[in-house]
Amino acid sequence: MQCFCEEKETHELKIEGDVGADPIWCNQCGCNLDLDEIPISNELKGELMEWVINYGKWIDWDNDKLLLNGIKLEEEHNKIGAELIVKIKEELGEKYKIRFSPSTIARHYANKKF
Repeated sequence: MQCFCEEKETHELKIEGDVGADPIWCNQCGCNLDLDEIPISNELKGELMEWVINYGKWIDWDNDKLLLNGIKLEEEHNKIGAELIVKIKEELGEKYKIRFSPSTIARHYANKKF
């Protein structure tokens, strides 16, 4: 998997949801990696894409505020992400170091003063 690191390739991955981006990043340089280049099953790629498509469903983007049950929705999203990490590690084996970066945006919105 090519990235912007000096070696042009990474074996350290970060799984993180974001709007409009694939959910896998180089953990060193922060480059967003193409999910199609990750050597995991198509089934798992589909699960990851479904997970990332649901990122931010706890925010009312039009009104820039947290939904009433937003923190609970974000916690569920993070739980699913943690479960996906286990599957990714099983499929990739020990060649890659993988870490999960759970979403914390709901807490930021909850503390936001309007």
